[in-house]
Amino acid sequence: MQCWSFKLAALAALLVLFGCLGDVSANYRRPTRVGLLCCDQVSTAPIPREIKLTGYKHQNALAPCVEAIIFFAGEDKYCSDPKARWIQRRQKGLPEFKN
Repeated sequence: MQCWSFKLAALAALLVLFGCLGDVSANYRRPTRVGLLCCDQVSTAPIPREIKLTGYKHQNALAPCVEAIIFFAGEDKYCSDPKARWIQRRQKGLPEFKN
């Protein structure tokens, strides 16, 4: 009889533990705007001069996103390698978008 009560107590403890873990994960707040704009690969090729850029944003690496400089040109977005040599020249004079 004691064996069954020990098993029931252990089962109850496990259920309580899993219930607590479920509450923790349900209340976890994810960063806003994840997935709305994310570069998962970058290019080292320069953006042609005839494309009028309106600004840029630095994207940190947070899987599946990679570190990138995102250039904006109207509705178009370009994912560029921040280590490319031409990046600083194209950033010059452009506003940096923080969001």
